[in-house]
Amino acid sequence: MSDTFDYCGFGRKVIEIEAEALQKLTQYINGSFSEACHLIASCTGKVIVMGMGKSGHIGNKIAATLASTGTPSFFVHPGEASHGDLGMIKKGDVVLAISNSGEAAEIMTLLPVIKRLGIPLISMTGKPESSMAKLAQTHLQITVAQEACPLNLAPTSSTTATLAMGDALAIALMEARGFTADDFALSHPGGALGRKLLLRIADVMHTGEMLPIVTEQATIKDALLEVSRKGLGMTAIIDNNQKLTGVFTDGDLRRLLDNRVDIHSTTIGEVMTRNPATISAQVLAAEGLKLMEDHKISGLLVTENECLVGALNMHDLLKAGVM
Repeated sequence: MSDTFDYCGFGRKVIEIEAEALQKLTQYINGSFSEACHLIASCTGKVIVMGMGKSGHIGNKIAATLASTGTPSFFVHPGEASHGDLGMIKKGDVVLAISNSGEAAEIMTLLPVIKRLGIPLISMTGKPESSMAKLAQTHLQITVAQEACPLNLAPTSSTTATLAMGDALAIALMEARGFTADDFALSHPGGALGRKLLLRIADVMHTGEMLPIVTEQATIKDALLEVSRKGLGMTAIIDNNQKLTGVFTDGDLRRLLDNRVDIHSTTIGEVMTRNPATISAQVLAAEGLKLMEDHKISGLLVTENECLVGALNMHDLLKAGVM
């Protein structure tokens, strides 16, 4: 191996070849593509994706993308299907079979059974004259002019084209179904996006005994003790009717000390911040984060009908993975 080999130059050439293949792939988004989408959209079961070798790896990803964007789907290995896993496929399903040559023996073996069950078959191949293409109810063509491999052997451009066609299917169906960000979050509850789209203020706020509360008649000293006990960097102030009237924060304390206010005799009602920013317990935690950022504050009080029901700060949102 030569130390002077142009790795970057060859890497760019691979990207250029695959990019050209994707550009030409758009010609195959046609009536057959629409028919495949209609078959999947009207499917009452699941989309069963099959593929051998590299097509199988790509098929796994296509099945995962379909499932996460509103189209129930899973991958079945054709080799395992011949030894019992074909029982996973039922009437009402649709099979998406992937093979660049369109002649994968392991898939061809299964087609008579799939046909007998009356299950619609969508094939995705690079050869429109292949056996799989001819036997399918509809065929998605993924022909590429050349592989990025200099030997024109290793699946590179062809697998990239296959993946892109699968993405086109999944996203077209997603859009047709009116699939929303909230729907997406329901299938990704463990991810950062799921936390941002599912987690509500009620899920992270402090309640009950953990709430920092004093009345307007309390002294600043009493308010400071409450801030210290509850550890949220603030305390809510309520009136005699239990309505929220203000907030007192660590920042307010620093300003008071600069003005030499007597914390033993001055009531908190005299120095609190009135009409503080508040939020409902039912809104998304991500909205609470935005509200804090917009107001340049580090804590929020949660109210319902003007009464205090909860409190939270930036640390709570950080711990919950919202930020």
